[in-house]
Amino acid sequence: MMKKKPKKNLVLLYGGQSTEREISLVSAEFVFNSADRNLFNVLPVRIERDGTWKLMKINPFCERQKGVEVFPVPRKGGSCLFFTGSRKKNISVDAVFPVLHGALGEDGTVQGFFRILNLPFVGADVLGSAISMDKEVSKKLLEHGKLPICKYICHRKNSDLKPSFESVKKKLGSPFFVKPSNSGSSVGVGKIRSKEQFTEMVENAFKFSEKIIFEEFIEGREIECAVLGNEEPKASIAGEILVKSEFYSYRAKYIDKDSARIIYPADLPGKISREVRRLAVEAFKCLYCEGMARVDFFIRGDEIFINEINTIPGFTSISMYPKLWEVTGVDSRGLITRLVELALQRHERERVLSCDFKETL
Repeated sequence: MMKKKPKKNLVLLYGGQSTEREISLVSAEFVFNSADRNLFNVLPVRIERDGTWKLMKINPFCERQKGVEVFPVPRKGGSCLFFTGSRKKNISVDAVFPVLHGALGEDGTVQGFFRILNLPFVGADVLGSAISMDKEVSKKLLEHGKLPICKYICHRKNSDLKPSFESVKKKLGSPFFVKPSNSGSSVGVGKIRSKEQFTEMVENAFKFSEKIIFEEFIEGREIECAVLGNEEPKASIAGEILVKSEFYSYRAKYIDKDSARIIYPADLPGKISREVRRLAVEAFKCLYCEGMARVDFFIRGDEIFINEINTIPGFTSISMYPKLWEVTGVDSRGLITRLVELALQRHERERVLSCDFKETL
């Protein structure tokens, strides 16, 4: 009789200090409920607003609940020890599943910390996370890779060149969008049609980032595609977002469920559907992503434009990433398992790389 493999201790890391904290809690609850308990002991660890890490036991996704403070310490062999202050209750961790949307979670910062801890983690590594979070850098790389994107302009907060409504309109047409360069979930995004809107919305976007992006408005369909894998990533079936409001805002995504409708699979001609999936994989590779990402597109007639890529996509019950894989043939339990497997495979692949170098001068 074959011996059962011991369960992996999987830390589900969520909360955080970004503007998307509330969404992180909802996504984490979905992952927690979807994880295969035959394979994983799931340990919910919440990062509080002050930066402390708390191991949660009861009602882990309720903000009012208090947990036990933990301190992660690296160990040899690809695991990490979480100290709880009691030797009997210290926990050996095999991998971490970060569900930290936005700054200090999706931008490469916490991924760098995982690397220091010698801890396998789900999702893009430091470089891919940082690149994908920065809209200016990611657009430049996509351009360099000859992948189709919409027209844009970047402005820094302390630049001597101040943007004006007329100068942006001349380059991008009207209306156009303004976005913080390092934010997600449509936080700080505005659709600008007039000088009056311009001043207000630019000031609001600068509240969330030191630089902002102006983007041309594409009158077309909003399409999303999920990507899964490391060296040989695969794309899911594409889905479509039908928005009743001005654009797919934070409210439309997470609060007012009646303001947007999600269709999966999207009703696209076969040629367009195949090209969307191909471009999703190409964008994933171009931006050095691994594990998972959701790639967002605009389609205008036969033209396809890559809008942006999200390396820690939403995992709520209505989020596109798990829904798209579900209609492609991978249920939520299988998806979580596969993502952890990819994290462990990457860690094992990198483990054999030598850090020892001796040169006699």
